Amino acid sequence: MLASIASGTSRVTGLASSADCRATLDCIRKLGIEVEENEAAIVIHGEGLFGYRSSEPLVHLDAGNSGSTIRMLSGLLTGQRFASGIDGDASLRRRPMARIIEPLSRMGARINARDNNFAPLKIHGAALRGIHYVSPVASAQVKSCVLLAGLLAEGRTTFSEPAQSRNHTELMLEEMGAHIVINDSGLISVEGLHELNPIDYNVPGDVSSAAFFLAAASILPKSELLINDVNLNPTRIAFIEVLTSLGARIEKRNVRTQHGEPIGDLVVTSRPLRSETPATILSGAIIPNIIDEIPILSVVATQVEGRVEVRDAGELRIKESDRIRTVAEGIRSLGGEIEEFEDGFAIDGPQKLTGGRIESEGDHRIAMAFAIAGLIAEGTTEIADADCANVSFPEFYETLAEATGPGVIER
Repeated sequence: MLASIASGTSRVTGLASSADCRATLDCIRKLGIEVEENEAAIVIHGEGLFGYRSSEPLVHLDAGNSGSTIRMLSGLLTGQRFASGIDGDASLRRRPMARIIEPLSRMGARINARDNNFAPLKIHGAALRGIHYVSPVASAQVKSCVLLAGLLAEGRTTFSEPAQSRNHTELMLEEMGAHIVINDSGLISVEGLHELNPIDYNVPGDVSSAAFFLAAASILPKSELLINDVNLNPTRIAFIEVLTSLGARIEKRNVRTQHGEPIGDLVVTSRPLRSETPATILSGAIIPNIIDEIPILSVVATQVEGRVEVRDAGELRIKESDRIRTVAEGIRSLGGEIEEFEDGFAIDGPQKLTGGRIESEGDHRIAMAFAIAGLIAEGTTEIADADCANVSFPEFYETLAEATGPGVIER
């Protein structure tokens, strides 16, 4: 997205083959941006802050299953000089959009939404003005949306949130020459109407995708695994820190900095896990930084000696599925026990799991988490709608089969 509004040509390597990334590229192309693809890289010919074009009175964009695409791209669409519509699949249509509509409207945008909260969105481009926005939720998608709109707004836009969410957008804006200031209290501000520089950018491995393999190697006896070139951004490694606090042996090697992001290799060796206290309670500020990893954390928790409790995670109920409910149903389908709360769950372990059928409900993280559960469950585990993993990790099952050996994973 940032490359598409930069003033010049950017080259991106290491881009994931996920459906979410594909949805973003398709939207960018439909907005008149030239994108070249080959095996080595993606080349994006940026046309500047106001370079999007539409030959139609209303350009129609499809974000697929991607909450990042619809929420973040909406920030850029609000400042353009034409109207646009952006929609997604049935799952995306259930996800709340009022959290971006409210700040964008304050900036001068006019957005129509179903029930004032849900896709499809119709965005009428307008001249934007900078605002000071205090977000009621810690969300990198909301933060990015507001900052991206701020690039197109007159004056300075500032943003704060109740806890720090992942900060890739801020780091990338700095890298591309945006007039951005980040202070020690977490307040972020960007001065609008300053063009961005194009960039050559290598995308490191995604720690949220690596999390499934970190978990598997931690809980499968006699396992050892090396994962190369993983993003180790401090706002993204809370899951690794949680695993380590439970006794997992995870070693960081070859750590270096690239584009302001720390990256490195991870070596994981299995050993028994246990809670150091009567209960490991995960709540408060850590939750935004493990929100994507909580489904796989639930699987790990079944193998931990002691109690693992997750609270303050009500956001999970409005993800691709109601992840608190689907996690609870998945654990029970494999013969496990879990206590479900409105804002989380608790699991006492270790537990013996048995094979069963998992209803993924089209949620990629549920499908992948319970594929890992199937490795430790006795008997055969079947994942319904398993191909939904394509949303974030199309090669997941092939990679898992390669790591576990022949005959373990069947499609």
